[in-house]
Amino acid sequence: MSDVDTVIIGAGVIGLACAAAMATRGDTVLILEQNSSPGQETSSRNSGVIHAGLYYPKNSLKARMCVRGRELLYERAARRGIPHKKLGKLVIAAEPDELPKLEALTKVAQDNGAPGLVLLDRAEVNKREPHVRAEAALWSPETGIVDAHALVADYRAEAVSHGAELCLRTRVVAIEHSAGRYRIVTEQTASAEQADVLATNVINAAGLHASEIAALAGLPVEQLGYVQHLCKGDYFQVSARIGRMLSHLIYPMPVHAGLGVHLTFDTGGQLRAGPDTEYVSAPTYLIDAAKRSAFAAAVSRYLPMVTEDDFEPDYAGLRPKLQGPGQPFRDFVIEEASSHGLPHFVNLLGIESPGLTASEAIAEQVCSLL
Repeated sequence: MSDVDTVIIGAGVIGLACAAAMATRGDTVLILEQNSSPGQETSSRNSGVIHAGLYYPKNSLKARMCVRGRELLYERAARRGIPHKKLGKLVIAAEPDELPKLEALTKVAQDNGAPGLVLLDRAEVNKREPHVRAEAALWSPETGIVDAHALVADYRAEAVSHGAELCLRTRVVAIEHSAGRYRIVTEQTASAEQADVLATNVINAAGLHASEIAALAGLPVEQLGYVQHLCKGDYFQVSARIGRMLSHLIYPMPVHAGLGVHLTFDTGGQLRAGPDTEYVSAPTYLIDAAKRSAFAAAVSRYLPMVTEDDFEPDYAGLRPKLQGPGQPFRDFVIEEASSHGLPHFVNLLGIESPGLTASEAIAEQVCSLL
């Protein structure tokens, strides 16, 4: 039976950021991950964007963690050589009836403290991006991109260098709390061999599976509103001819449960479109190639020269959303569960976008709770 200060369930970017922070402060840390390598789910299946904090209600955790996390992430990337680029971003009002929404978004972004924002008219948009058709746009110079795989690897390296241990192919099957300690029963995914771990602190950073882990610990997840909904997003590669026309990230106005089908570069210069939003009942990463026409139609609203031939299926990701279909905004849950009878048990639920940007800020917050 292992005996450690802190067990972290999940080795995605959030779990590993927490592991690095907890190990650096001197805790003995054990990270449990059911997959064969870290960051295989939400952490590596996203747009890889460093967000500035444009979209989230003032004083929400998403807003505060995004603004603080962006600063920390740029510092980390520069200090530790993680590939990143500060490309800047245009949020486009493609039609006149979208102008009031753009103005409202600008006010929210300013309230959140997103730096350097400029509202551009049609002529100013044309100077920055001659091929983009827009009535107006919000310019966000601090938005950028990061190599998500490299970021995951960096958090892992920092955690391990301070003594944290990572157990892969290890699933949590039971959690018991007694006398101020947690007994966590694990099972190897290949052999079904079981082992026990004792810990004082538990961090539930299980991403897509965080609701199940909270339920295993005894929390009434439905009553608390902690049931996550799987929201799938497909990505299409966009042809090099279109990529050569653009210099910045291009976003439409946000839609319900998402930011709209946007155009982003990766650190290698590949242009992608996505993600869309599709609630699903079970995990799936299959990409529907027939969506090519819908993606082309969405992008052509602000980039008229694209055709269906410019789009090729790339990859899909899943978001763990607390916001269900048709429901209003839901914030991150970053909660130490003493009020539910589980002291030193921190739940991280609904950690979707801007979770990658906010990873180090979330880890700071978790450390402050334990």
